[in-house]
Amino acid sequence: MGRVLSIFVIALMALSFTACLRRGDRLTEKGSQVSVGPSDSRQVLERKAVSVRPSGRQIAWQKLEFQAFVHFGLNTFIDREWGTGQEEPALFDPSDLDPDQWVRAFKAAGMKGVIITAKHHDGFCLWPSRYTAHSVASSPWKNGKGDAVKEVAEACRKGGLKFGFYLSPWDRHEPSYGDSPRYNEFFKNQLSELLTGYGEISEVWFDGARGEGPNGKIQVYDWPGFWQVVRRYQPQAVISIIGPDVRWVGNEAGRGRRSEWSVVPATRMDDFPAADNPQGAAGLKAQAEDIGSLEAIEAVAKTGGRLIWYPAQVDVSIRPGWFYHGSEDGRVKSLDRLLDIYYSSVGGNTQLLLNVPPDQRGLIHENDVRRLTELGLVLNGTFAVNLSARAEIRAAGRVNHGFEVHKVFDGDPETCWMPPKEEEETVLEFLFSEPVFFNVAMIQENIRFGQRIEEFIIEAATCLPASGRETEAYVWNEISRGTTVGYKRLVRFPAVSAKLIRLRITDSRSRPTVAEFGLFLDPERR
Repeated sequence: MGRVLSIFVIALMALSFTACLRRGDRLTEKGSQVSVGPSDSRQVLERKAVSVRPSGRQIAWQKLEFQAFVHFGLNTFIDREWGTGQEEPALFDPSDLDPDQWVRAFKAAGMKGVIITAKHHDGFCLWPSRYTAHSVASSPWKNGKGDAVKEVAEACRKGGLKFGFYLSPWDRHEPSYGDSPRYNEFFKNQLSELLTGYGEISEVWFDGARGEGPNGKIQVYDWPGFWQVVRRYQPQAVISIIGPDVRWVGNEAGRGRRSEWSVVPATRMDDFPAADNPQGAAGLKAQAEDIGSLEAIEAVAKTGGRLIWYPAQVDVSIRPGWFYHGSEDGRVKSLDRLLDIYYSSVGGNTQLLLNVPPDQRGLIHENDVRRLTELGLVLNGTFAVNLSARAEIRAAGRVNHGFEVHKVFDGDPETCWMPPKEEEETVLEFLFSEPVFFNVAMIQENIRFGQRIEEFIIEAATCLPASGRETEAYVWNEISRGTTVGYKRLVRFPAVSAKLIRLRITDSRSRPTVAEFGLFLDPERR
């Protein structure tokens, strides 16, 4: 009776702990963080790194996995990437603007959200802003009565996609740009319009581009003030790139790091970008190859800093340019290239933001639609069936109540298996009644417990001939290995057929969590 009661109490404690985590995340304004300093040993730094957790808004953002970036505006009609701000609004006149068509194309690829360039560097606004005439209100499109931002937001809601916007702080048209206090107030007013007039906003995307104003002075942005406006009107929206919630991966090639940590060391105690590092908030060097290893953490701890939860986003265009150019209709990225990008980003603990620019009709070009459809068919064909769910799963050691091993394929990334105590190496075995054929594996951590796994190996067993033995003997063959996992790690390899597969977690900052494990077959690569 006492043992049963103890198990019951342990289960209640686990449930209470999980519930507290969820309540805390809803209430937390940002992911948790912890200070580090020169007196911290490597062991202490490791424990501190594990203690850093994401906010509720960061978890919701990570679950989106794959979104569309939409560069659309005056540049679409002048065949340029960056306008000067002197272009006439009359040039903006899409003949068949149809955001519903965009949403259908994005959903076909498996995207879960859309971010529209509401205003690029040329200052032209896709909504009728009260604070400038340089907008759709001065264009012939719909006789100046149109609102492209509204149409995109409504199409997203109707199609079940999240909606966010990009608003360029650099404005080459606005006369107050360079008069920092005046322009910052102007920018906050435009930001407020977008945050209050278009329903729920899931993401606000800022870049760090800036220049001189008409007065010859470099604009100084009021980043804390900008962020406060977002938090005031859309507290669940993540603020990305120049913001405290999501960082830039450091390139526009669609490439994540070999080891992408969401827990990273910040060299300053404030979140704001420095003048000499506009793309790196909190003193972080966005393009550094090593951002979150224990060595990188130790380097920051020597002079003092903090550890923050700061996940990465990969932004890349389906074409060479970000805006539509007719000359690039034949240069849409190949299916293989898009798959490489997907596995490197979504499969490498980052979110993928794939830019797909509408043409001068206001439609996603047929070539882009075709490629997005092909991509979605391959991804759906690969991930529709988790083969590991057919297996008997085994883990060494006693049961850890509340974190049972069957939770690694229950389809819920917020439940997980966790071993009951610290082990040098953690092993999960998957035994099938018949051989399974697969060439993709997936591992997910439950990031509500932080990011822990540093190295893993996936192996398949070959059964040896009996040779008089009473029991079967196996030789384990390595299929693949990797480093960090985080929210999701996908690995590809030549197709394997096996009845017994194991996952070995060979290095972890604390007891690892495995929220989901999957084996899949990409039929195009078998």
